[in-house]
Amino acid sequence: MDYIALGRGGPRVSAIGVGMWQAGGKAWGADVRDADCRKAMERAVELGINLVDTAEAYGDGHSEQVMSGAIKNVGRDNVFIATKVGGWHLRAEDVEKACAASLKRLGVREIDLYQVHWPDPWSQVPLRETMKALEGLHWAGKIRHIGVSNFAVRDLKEARSHLSRTDIASNQVQYNMLQRNVETEVLPFCRREGIAILAWSPLGKGILSGKYHNGKRPKDRVRTDEDLFKPANIRATAPLIRELRRIGRAHRKTPAQVALTWLRRHRHVSPIPGVKRPGQAEENAGAAGWFLGSGEVRRIDAILRRLRLDTF
Repeated sequence: MDYIALGRGGPRVSAIGVGMWQAGGKAWGADVRDADCRKAMERAVELGINLVDTAEAYGDGHSEQVMSGAIKNVGRDNVFIATKVGGWHLRAEDVEKACAASLKRLGVREIDLYQVHWPDPWSQVPLRETMKALEGLHWAGKIRHIGVSNFAVRDLKEARSHLSRTDIASNQVQYNMLQRNVETEVLPFCRREGIAILAWSPLGKGILSGKYHNGKRPKDRVRTDEDLFKPANIRATAPLIRELRRIGRAHRKTPAQVALTWLRRHRHVSPIPGVKRPGQAEENAGAAGWFLGSGEVRRIDAILRRLRLDTF
C-alpha cells in the first residue's frame, strides 16, 4: 500500500481509503449486512488501508457502530478514524455532544479526523462558532485533526480564518471522472495550501466500475434517482468504460481500479470508495502501487472531453 501525508506535514494515511457509508443500513440495498461491512473494513486494514471514513449521518450513527466492532478486531492503532459532525449539529454545544456520541459509538477515546459534513445553509450557524468548538475539542485531546467536507474555497478561507492553534487538514468532496467541478477552484487551492482532498464517490456510486448498463441498474434508495444512472448517461459513458477495460487489461486491473488510480495522479487526493463486502476492499486496495502512463491519461482525457452527460 502507498501512503501519503494528510495535509502539509500531516499524519501518514493510505493513498486509498475506505468509505463506510454503505454500513449505515439498507439504503444501499437489501444485500447490505453489518457483518459483511465489518469484514470488508477488516480486510482493507489487512491489506494496508488505514484511512476509514464514516459519519454520524450514516444510518444515524449505525455505520460508526459497525466500525467499532472492526476497530476492536484489527486494533485501534491500525485505523485512522475519520468521521463527521452533521450539518444540523454545528452550534458549539451540539458539536461537543455530537463528538461525544461518535466517540461512544466508535468505542474510542480520540477521533483522528473530525470533519464538518457540510456547510450550514439553513440554520445559519456562524462558521466561527463551529470552528472554535472544533478547536476546543482539538485542544482537549478528543480529536487529532480538523477537516471539512463539501466546502467551496470561500468556505475554506473563512473556516481557516477562525482557527488559531491548528489548521484544516482535509476537504472531503465529490470527485470522480464524471463529476469534476472541484477541479476549477477547490483542487488547485487545496494543493497550493497543503490541504488534502478526500474524494467521496470516486467511482460515481459504481457507474465507473463497469457493472451497470441499461439492462442492469442499481435499485437501492441511494442510487435509484441518481442522475448518473439515467439511460442516456449510461449510454454516454459506454466509450469511457470500454477504454477503462482496455487500459485495465494491460495492467491486469479492473475498470474501477483504473478509475481510482486516475484520481491518484493528483498526489494530494485520496479516494475513499465505499465497501460492503471483503472482495470490494481487495479490489479497491489494488488501485494502489501503480500509476497510469501519460499516454493512458491522455486517452482517457480525450474521451472525457467529448463526453456529454444529461445535465444534473
